[in-house]
Amino acid sequence: MLRKPCRAVVSNRMKRDLAIRALKMAIAFRSPPKGCIHHTDRGSQYCSHDYQKILRQHGFKVSMSGKGNCYDNAAVETFFKTIKAELIWRDTWETRRQAEMAIFEYINGFYNPRRRHSTLGWKSPVAFERKVA
Repeated sequence: MLRKPCRAVVSNRMKRDLAIRALKMAIAFRSPPKGCIHHTDRGSQYCSHDYQKILRQHGFKVSMSGKGNCYDNAAVETFFKTIKAELIWRDTWETRRQAEMAIFEYINGFYNPRRRHSTLGWKSPVAFERKVA
């Protein structure tokens, strides 16, 4: 199921250090090739020098939403709706840690490797990534 055991990267606040930890975990977990496009909104955590430095070090092509362009985030908004409908609204957890692990397992054990997406030609994100890599 999961290639590497990891602790989910979560916080009560969206700060630069959280974004950096998540980016580093994604790089370690997925080993993206040089030239991979990294798209974000214009949040200060993604614009920070340290975050941008990591992107450059790993050879990412940096892409950022246009100022005030709400359509750039349609894909991630769809993901948030999906995870809420398929996981969050269907269960309850006794501890925050249990919820964190359930979300981590949903994303890395189901959503990315197995859930098929119409916009990816009915392939999972992992299968689509393998095909285009």
